[in-house]
Amino acid sequence: MASGDPLVLGIETSCDETGVALVRGDELLFDAVASSMEEHARYGGIIPEVASRAHLEAMVPTVERALAESGVTLEQVDAIACTAGPGLVGPLTIGTAAAKSLALALGKPLHGVNHVIGHAAVDQLVHGQFPDRVMALVVSGGHSSLLLVDDVATSVTELGSTLDDAAGEAFDKVGRLLGLPYPGGPHIDRLARDGDPTAIRFPRGLTARKDQEKHAYDFSFSGLKTAVARWVETREDAGEEIPVNDVAASFADAVADVLTAKTIAACHRHDVGTLVVGGGFSANSQLREMAAQRCAEAGIELRIPPIRFCTDNGAMIGALGSAVVRAGLPPSSLDIGVDSSMPLTTVSV
Repeated sequence: MASGDPLVLGIETSCDETGVALVRGDELLFDAVASSMEEHARYGGIIPEVASRAHLEAMVPTVERALAESGVTLEQVDAIACTAGPGLVGPLTIGTAAAKSLALALGKPLHGVNHVIGHAAVDQLVHGQFPDRVMALVVSGGHSSLLLVDDVATSVTELGSTLDDAAGEAFDKVGRLLGLPYPGGPHIDRLARDGDPTAIRFPRGLTARKDQEKHAYDFSFSGLKTAVARWVETREDAGEEIPVNDVAASFADAVADVLTAKTIAACHRHDVGTLVVGGGFSANSQLREMAAQRCAEAGIELRIPPIRFCTDNGAMIGALGSAVVRAGLPPSSLDIGVDSSMPLTTVSV
């Protein structure tokens, strides 16, 4: 970090976490997060109106906490970065409105950035600057994306994405099927550790030879979710006890297998020696273990940030905002809108 690097205030509100962070260069000064997850648990999923209200209530206290803990004032901030998409429209609107207000009041530039790319960029706060080219696998509740990153601020190519259920979404749905609390991911991960991943051979979506030309790097977990449901229903109809641990382990193994196999293949094809894995689902233990094993076998450097940086947070937006500012990209207009389906070819708007 150079002393002249800009100080960026990052604001993340794409879903149910209100994240605010202060980033200077590749150094995180402080990251404050307020989550409304408990308010959504009783509904079994995120309710956008509830999330928006929670962001409204949490925004000012979270900004104040980040400033206080980092020891800086608003006047010292050089730029404001916020998530402009993708995400839920209501929460995104709250975050961008707050960022616009701060930028206007302080006379500082505003940068609306891409939430998904932020999940990759945050790794630079942990492991330093990316090499010239990296592969990024971003997996979360709403996204399963494979990105070729030549420059995280200016050149990102989407190689593949989810065609239906993302990995985290599939985990939540299978969790409900197994009677687990929301969100299902952590509970399935816990049960899977005591199960046999080879007990049940669940399908691997989009891995057949006929899929390789058109969907070599795309992901599909809807069929896998249906296969798990049918397997469980068949045994329930027969009055058999469901081996929940084995179901969880076999399901999680199928997801991790597809994600890592396609990603390693993409690294080989594009001559990439570094893989960055991010997003909330990257906390999954089977994915981490399989990625580590397969990267070691392939001679690929694996970079996965600590779990606290994998879920939605302000640090990821501060990190991407910092990269955008240092790249000299023009600020966003104060009348920018939000884009719930922002393409991954768009780093900033």
